[in-house]
Amino acid sequence: MPHSVKSSLGALQHLLPDPTTWDLFDLPPVELPEGRWLDLPRRGRTWLTDVPGPTPDAPVIVLLHAVGCTGQLTWFPTIPRLAERYRVIAFDQRWHGNGITSERFLISDCADDVAAVVDALGLDRPIVAGYSMGSIVAQRVWRQHPDAVGGLILAASTAHFRTNGRERIFHAGMEIGMGLSAALSRSQVLRRAGAAAVDALDDDSSDTARWGLHQWRATSPWAVGQAVASLGRHHSTPWLSHVDVPTAVVVTTKDHVIPPDRQRDLAAGIPGATVHEADCGHAGCVLEHATFVPAFLEATHVTVARMRDTAPAGR
Repeated sequence: MPHSVKSSLGALQHLLPDPTTWDLFDLPPVELPEGRWLDLPRRGRTWLTDVPGPTPDAPVIVLLHAVGCTGQLTWFPTIPRLAERYRVIAFDQRWHGNGITSERFLISDCADDVAAVVDALGLDRPIVAGYSMGSIVAQRVWRQHPDAVGGLILAASTAHFRTNGRERIFHAGMEIGMGLSAALSRSQVLRRAGAAAVDALDDDSSDTARWGLHQWRATSPWAVGQAVASLGRHHSTPWLSHVDVPTAVVVTTKDHVIPPDRQRDLAAGIPGATVHEADCGHAGCVLEHATFVPAFLEATHVTVARMRDTAPAGR
């Protein structure tokens, strides 16, 4: 295996949630309603969670998950709190969990999938919110389907990758060889990591950790590598200044994957974007939920209020 690919595979492990460590953290129990399959015409089907909210006219937020995760794995600490005031929708993006299967992975296709979910559910310009990879997809949703988006929340986000030598090597390594698929499928690095995770989850592990491992293993390392390669080609700087919906940026201030300064630069490039800081790292949506969730809730409340203030009369 080329050295650049091997180095990228080692780095890739740091992007994946590791439920074997979850017992070291104070995590909430997993309390989610049953999901269901949603068929998207001419696209495929995906696994969706739809929490109705307190009233029939509650504002709607669509949650997009991080790379290597599922909709529930990224957002399970946040969903119950959001559902106190909003209708909350989360689904597995393509190649992740029970998401759409296809011959390729492109962030632009993921954005089209989100628009298809909005259309299939008959949603009227909901908030589209994403974490890490999901925040990149959210940006593309506005770019490709502006009429489908009422507001944006971008958490642990950036306008572009490959800004330094380390990132260029990492993302380029993901594209070396036979579309990466062969390299990842043969990778003993991640195979050993997965086996170690299974061995570590003995009878003393929490129910949350067992559930998390099941969600985590639902996405193959090959799929994660393809997603990371596609993320490396993202560059929204040229058009961020045209974003015309209320937008909030949640900055993970201890993030070593996407530096906080780059997250703040993203916010500065979007007209009127509000900034909400969460004193946590890149896995803060789960492992530091007590810090992340309040910041995300604040961003949501502010964005909903701004959407109401800017809505046309009669809507």
